[in-house]
Amino acid sequence: MKAMILAAGKGTRVRPLTYELPKPMIPVLGKPVMAYLIEHLAMHGVADIMINVSYLHKKIQDYFEDGHRFGVNIGYSFEGDIIDGQVVPHAVGSAGGMRKIQDFSGFFDETTIVLCGDAVIDLDITRAVNEHKKKGALASLVTMQVPMDKVSGYGIVVTNQEGRIISFQEKPTQLEARSNWASTGIYIFEPEVLDLIPSGSEFDIGSDLFPLLVQRGLPFYAIQHPFNWIDIGVVADYWLVMQQMMQGFFPSMPIPGKQIRPGVYVGLNVHIDWEHTQIEGPVYIGSGSRVDKNARIIGPTWISNGCHIQRDSTVIRSILFDYTRIAQGYQVEERIVCGEYCVDRDGRMMHIDDENCDIIWTDAREKVVYPQNYAHARL
Repeated sequence: MKAMILAAGKGTRVRPLTYELPKPMIPVLGKPVMAYLIEHLAMHGVADIMINVSYLHKKIQDYFEDGHRFGVNIGYSFEGDIIDGQVVPHAVGSAGGMRKIQDFSGFFDETTIVLCGDAVIDLDITRAVNEHKKKGALASLVTMQVPMDKVSGYGIVVTNQEGRIISFQEKPTQLEARSNWASTGIYIFEPEVLDLIPSGSEFDIGSDLFPLLVQRGLPFYAIQHPFNWIDIGVVADYWLVMQQMMQGFFPSMPIPGKQIRPGVYVGLNVHIDWEHTQIEGPVYIGSGSRVDKNARIIGPTWISNGCHIQRDSTVIRSILFDYTRIAQGYQVEERIVCGEYCVDRDGRMMHIDDENCDIIWTDAREKVVYPQNYAHARL
């Protein structure tokens, strides 16, 4: 079995997190979301993985390289061009990306699992592929049951009694929905599927390839195994996922670092005035971070590497990306602070220079002068 991870999109629905990071590189408990996916594939014996890349492709390639530290072989297919000396991303669609790889090298020569690079899963891949083969499927789509009041956020799959897919509904209303089984963006394909994808054109798996499979009456099935599927569709999803993970909803994904107080985890080289701060877990404070006198941190809160919480500041149920300094006396509550942007749990975004912004934050790498003696507070 081989695998392909779809990682060429711009992640527009999770901006501003994706202004400087491709969506598969968004950190979940300090690790890119796609790293969990590659580790899971390796656990199921998948050795060869192709990744199509486009937007900010170097960020992905520089991190994962050839895959050797994950115990797999990783290859890349870039989608874009160089115009006037600048790299210009141009994704060719999820199925078009597969065809581009096939035309180049013939990679898809055996059963292949195709996954979106922006979700964390614990699907029993081996069991799913065995079911796919047992049914004699040309293509299979892994589905998950969602509440009826949530169907408008998903592509909905309609099957017959044998599990054969007969139609799709793209984000139907609750009244229109003919089922509540949603596509998870996890697909299993036999090599013959590639013959249905035209060369040199944009072609999408969901909107182009799947309707073609149904129209031609080819063996196309839904797989309905129970599993955890952590999808980061919008910013609100990311905030909620981090909250749940830090509260232990996913036991297989523990908070990293060293637990030095109940519910309080730290990386190396942190600098905290323990005597004069209030920290209520679950809280993670990353390596090289500093928490000053009279600061208050209420969990679930994730503070990334190199951050600085200045004195008299408060951080409540929030996520701070690397090198964030919260200015003295300000309160950050249920926010994500990412570079020059701050976004609340509902996706409302503010820039660091917005006049109506109610908090002040800066880059923690900018030097500040401390009148206090912090020697006693060091770990």
